[in-house]
Amino acid sequence: MLVWLADFLSQYHRIFNVFHYLTLRTILAALTALAFSLWFGPHMIQWLRSHQMGQQVRNDGPQSHYSKAGTPTMGGAIILIAISVACLLWGDLSNRYFWVVLLVTLGFGLVGWIDDYRKIIKKNSKGLPGRWKYLLQSIIGLIAVSYLYLTATTPQETYLALPFFKNALIPLGFSYIILSYFVVVGSSNAVNLTDGLDGLAILPTVLVGGALGVFAYLAGHAEFANYLAIPHVLGVGELCVFCGALVGAGLGFLWFNAYPAQVFMGDVGSLALGAALGMIAVVVRQEIVLFIMGGVFVMETVSVILQVASYKLTGQRIFRMAPIHHHFELMGWPEPKVIVRFWIMTVILVLVGLATLKLR
Repeated sequence: MLVWLADFLSQYHRIFNVFHYLTLRTILAALTALAFSLWFGPHMIQWLRSHQMGQQVRNDGPQSHYSKAGTPTMGGAIILIAISVACLLWGDLSNRYFWVVLLVTLGFGLVGWIDDYRKIIKKNSKGLPGRWKYLLQSIIGLIAVSYLYLTATTPQETYLALPFFKNALIPLGFSYIILSYFVVVGSSNAVNLTDGLDGLAILPTVLVGGALGVFAYLAGHAEFANYLAIPHVLGVGELCVFCGALVGAGLGFLWFNAYPAQVFMGDVGSLALGAALGMIAVVVRQEIVLFIMGGVFVMETVSVILQVASYKLTGQRIFRMAPIHHHFELMGWPEPKVIVRFWIMTVILVLVGLATLKLR
């Protein structure tokens, strides 16, 4: 929105041309989302508390979690509103990639909100039935990736890039839709599974989102993309603004979500942020790098899959409890230690992901 205003005012003074710089708008989006979430957060938390939208705690979980019962949840709305405000202010609203990622994020957030609403307001412990949740996620994801496939103008937009290999691009054809769909929906549910401890999911999301912003900037710049041997996608650089907004909103939310948490993200936040990461990775053609950088999310998801499969096939559990962060808690690790160690793992994995830009 302000980009259009800057275009108009630049005819009167060239100082307004500075707002055309992508890096500046990314920084301003991050600061705007951070400031908004820090200001809006206490009001949202108080509103959630006054409407008794408190967290329900599993009876079979670690005993240290019992004290968390009643903590306001659905706080992910703080993040989504902050991202939306920052993006609408500083983003180029004529960019189709920008709108695809933003609308998918909000769409998955709506699915999460319905799930949270049924759990908390309707007192339905199962929330939105799994088949309906997956169906809604699938519809949104398929619409988005199909649109990208049908509107692709260059082959690079549908190639699969292999990290660590120079000019290793695999044409996907129609299978682009299938792969992209699983990346978006899988990423959404992976972040959702990780969101089980105070601050555990949000900082890895911020770190991965910031790194994807670097990939978006480079992939949108023809010379940088050619030099680094990554797919060049015209216009994808605008996603830097979205990534900046995600980082700012996420850090603002962490202010309230850090141990001991004043508010929880809920499915409204975790499903949306996971979908956002997956969608950005699809657009910038870095699905495998997302798999690397989001290794903590992958580990959490795999632990659940292995636990369920083992119990159904053998009647035995591999872990004391899944997702795996609960396993470490039941082993005696204090919650803050689990959180910080998972954060450290994410920092390392994000650095490995960024290293793929040069290690080819």
